[in-house]
Amino acid sequence: MSESIYKHAINTASYLIVFAVVGTAMLAYTFTTTEAPIAVAEAKVRMALFGQLLPAQLFDNDLLNDTVDLKIGELGNTEVTKLYRARLKGQPSAVILQTTAPDGYSGEIKLLIAIKANGELSGVRVLAHKETPGLGDYIDIQHGDWILNFNGLSLANTNQDGWRVKKDGGRFDYMTGATITPRAVVKAVNKALIYFSQNQDTIFATTLPATPTVKEAKS
Repeated sequence: MSESIYKHAINTASYLIVFAVVGTAMLAYTFTTTEAPIAVAEAKVRMALFGQLLPAQLFDNDLLNDTVDLKIGELGNTEVTKLYRARLKGQPSAVILQTTAPDGYSGEIKLLIAIKANGELSGVRVLAHKETPGLGDYIDIQHGDWILNFNGLSLANTNQDGWRVKKDGGRFDYMTGATITPRAVVKAVNKALIYFSQNQDTIFATTLPATPTVKEAKS
């Protein structure tokens, strides 16, 4: 009886091992066959978002492969993020970076910011937020055009006192009853501009091996 139980256990274990091997092989095959298409799809989505912030005529390099890592803590980010460097004919033209406003009304507000080489904002978009629907969510381009107020602003054309909501003596409008949200966004954008102005040379100091430009890649 014990020998029969032993054989049954051996057979069961053998079947489980076979299933595990086959299952692992199938998962590996699925991963290898879908990895490239997923990466391509993600790249298209990211470039479409970048297109909202930075005009195509401002760069001819591969933005997705010309990057610098922003460490945890830089610009309020709680994880390592990428700073994308835009170049035109080999010359720095802009950057796209992610920053986090930690002091939104309902938590963190993640932003994507494009800054031209001259320090001027090309565009700002909200990536993620938990602000109150119908009240604080007007910072999102899907719910209003408030975020477009940053376009064209810079440290040079807007003094430091201006980087506040009007309730605090600054230049930025806000919705009554929802002051904390825009205050946090304005503060984060201002911080990103200061960071860029102080680190611009370092950001563009690292050069990359010659790679095909966007136009060359398409031809």
